[in-house]
Amino acid sequence: METKAYMYILLCADGSYYTGSTTNLDIRIAQHLSGEGSNYTRKHKPIKLLYTEEYDSIEDAFFREKQVQGWSRRKKEALICGEWK
Repeated sequence: METKAYMYILLCADGSYYTGSTTNLDIRIAQHLSGEGSNYTRKHKPIKLLYTEEYDSIEDAFFREKQVQGWSRRKKEALICGEWK
């Protein structure tokens, strides 16, 4: 059985973005929404999944997460809107 991994971006209640990675997107999003996710999402209250990318390994998804975390808000918004090349 092949395991997929995901890099994702959440919109939080304060308008900030949270970028993460996981092998089970449904469970991880539920954890964030219930307050069991990261310290950041416990404080900033995620409200919506905005963007995902699928990878063949968690290592690739984690690498992409760290890359996107270093981006400016404007660059993240371009990615979310599909205006990224």
